[in-house]
Formats: sequence, C-alpha cells, structure tokens
Amino acid sequence: MSDGDEHIIEAAGRCRVVVRGGRVVEVGMPEIDDCPLARRFACPVREMTPDAIRENIEARIRSFGMCMPEREVLGGSDFVIFGASELLSGAIRQGLLDAAVIVSDGAGTLVATNPALIQGIGGRMSGLLKTSPIPEVIARIEENGGRVLDPETAAIDQVAGVALAETLGHRRIAVTTADAAEAAAIRDRFPDALIVGVHLTGISQENAILMAGTADLVTACASRHIREEAGKAALLQAGKSIPVFAMTRAGKAVILAKIEETDRPLIIHGASLPVEGSQSPSPLY
Repeated sequence: MSDGDEHIIEAAGRCRVVVRGGRVVEVGMPEIDDCPLARRFACPVREMTPDAIRENIEARIRSFGMCMPEREVLGGSDFVIFGASELLSGAIRQGLLDAAVIVSDGAGTLVATNPALIQGIGGRMSGLLKTSPIPEVIARIEENGGRVLDPETAAIDQVAGVALAETLGHRRIAVTTADAAEAAAIRDRFPDALIVGVHLTGISQENAILMAGTADLVTACASRHIREEAGKAALLQAGKSIPVFAMTRAGKAVILAKIEETDRPLIIHGASLPVEGSQSPSPLY
C-alpha cells in the first residue's frame, strides 16, 4: 500500500471521511444528530461529532484493518439481523442466491459466493464512495472465493459487477447499490437481479420513488423519503428503528429466509406500513 492510496467513506451520520495511508486525514460534518445503530458499534458513536466519528473509523482500522493490507475479509456472527450483508449471506446459505455483487475497501466491486466473505466485508463497511487497490486485500478476497471486478483500479461499478457475475456462470445474483439511477440501469439490463438499496440517508424524494419502484429490498437508513415512498408500497417491513422494506416477492423471500435461520426471538404481525420505531435516527431527511 502506498501513501497515495485514498479511500472515501460515507460513515455514520452521512459523514464524509477520507483515509490515506492508513490514517484518517479528513472528517466532515455529520448530517444527522443521532443513530441507534451507531450507538451499538464496537466503538460506539454516541454523539454525532467529527471527533466521535474519527475515533470510530480509527478503531475499525486498528481492529480489523479497514483500508489496510491486513484487512480481515471473513466474518461470522450477525451484527444486526436484517442488515444487507446478513440478509444476503443468509440467502446464499438458504439456497436462494448464487452470488452477491458487493463493494469492499481496497478492492472495489466484487462478486462473492461465500457467506462469510459477504459478512466479513459488508458487515464492517460503511458506505464506500471511492477506494484504491490493495493487492493483499484483493488476494485475500480471491483466496476466499471472491472475484474482484478490476484489481488494477478497484473500480466501483455495480452494473459491470452483475455482468461479471453472469460471465462466471451465476444466475441468481444479488447486488447492492446506493444509487437509484444505477439500480434502474441494473434492472433494465439484468431484469432478474435481486437489487438491494443501501446507504440511502439523504436521498431525494424523486430518487426514493425510483429506488422503491426498482429495488427488491430497500434499507431505510435515516431517510424520511424512503420511509414514505418505500414504506407505503412494501410487502414486508423488517425492523422498526432502521427498517428494511421488501418491495417484491423476491425481496420478501430473502427476509423470510433470514427469519427461518435465526434463533433470535421475533414477533410477526400484520400492520399498515411503514411502522415507526421509538428510536429512529434523528433527524430523518
């Protein structure tokens, strides 16, 4: 890894963080004041301040090597039941999916078939906007069954990632995206892909409508528009504080598969959606 590498992350509170050479060199201002999920991090963010978020990112670098050559890529236990990585790794274990197109620091877009790889990467990663290739991380991903889209540049391109998954022979493919236009492009080119909308805090109402009408699963994050637009059209809501909405039968099946494999007690009942939690992120926007 060179000192010129750069990783740009959208961290807790939709806060822009820049990491270079294993050091946090820039932390922006968070755009929300409180998040119940961030309070549960291994290094909790109890107050949405640049200093608290810097401390969280530095703790990730120390604990599992985020944005570093020693980055751990395998994970085991769930952080939350209905997180995107938890849902996708569960769906692969349950035989609903062949592969997931996800994004990793140090590698960019990749195709993963190993549930532990999906959880190890996605369960520890905030919204990744840009990354630089780290050969050791790419090698570790490929040793564990992953295929990186572009090892030379660590490009993030989820449309090309689904195309790569198809060339590798996968047919039941899931893909994560934070961009509504990208989701629409994936749906147009790969109509059978299972699309998961992630990191949607701050999405516009127009793009929330597009994402809700395009994706199979949509994470609400701290988005008021996603709660309004996806919530009213969803077939199923998982969770209340930071809900995940199943927009299609395929998305619903993924959530139900996760419910089937978990031993954690749950309650299921009919309701008009969305159902609001008592500890949602604040403010929603």
